[in-house]
Amino acid sequence: MPLALFDLDETLLAGDSDYLWGQHLVEKGAVDGAYYEATNRAFYEQYKQGTLDIYEFARFAFKPLSEYPLQTLKVWRQEFVERKIKPIMTRTGLDYIAQHRQAGDTIVIITSTNQFITEPIAELYGVDKLLATLPEMVAGQYTGELAVPCFSKHKIDRLHDWCQSAQLSLQDSVAYSDSRNDIPLLSVATTAYAVDPDDILRAHAEQQQWPILSFRDSSS
Repeated sequence: MPLALFDLDETLLAGDSDYLWGQHLVEKGAVDGAYYEATNRAFYEQYKQGTLDIYEFARFAFKPLSEYPLQTLKVWRQEFVERKIKPIMTRTGLDYIAQHRQAGDTIVIITSTNQFITEPIAELYGVDKLLATLPEMVAGQYTGELAVPCFSKHKIDRLHDWCQSAQLSLQDSVAYSDSRNDIPLLSVATTAYAVDPDDILRAHAEQQQWPILSFRDSSS
């Protein structure tokens, strides 16, 4: 079955779940508000500029996961999904997923945001597979360390490893993303779509004659 590969943040979602999770932690009083918000914003700007060091960011983003019991984190995550995520799920993104599902394609969300945050979001979209950055967990508790990245070129490694284990190929695959960071991902797909792209991706898409779409016209 052909693969339909969707980036999550700023593609299927009209916002960034990683950044919004940080805001949610600030609102819960789980982190030092002023420091965390400023640092979270700085990393988000680096991501948008294509200069993010995923290992440096992971040390920052995963620290709160290591400081609270998993059950507490899951309660906060459910509130986060209801308050922050459901309002920014794009209807057009849902429609595209439905079209691929009807065509019998295997639908994958492939995201740099970590699996703890994105697992319930992927469930909302009803996708077949989630490939996300993996925080390290030992004995049922997050350690604060990065286990497996899924960012920029690392997405290709994760995708190829999964395709090999699932005995799937990228033949006739389709990929959707908004970000310059995903040019490597879009480049390995048979068909690439730039969705509400940043300036660098837009220019690259025009050069490569990739179609440019918007999922933002019908946000729920």
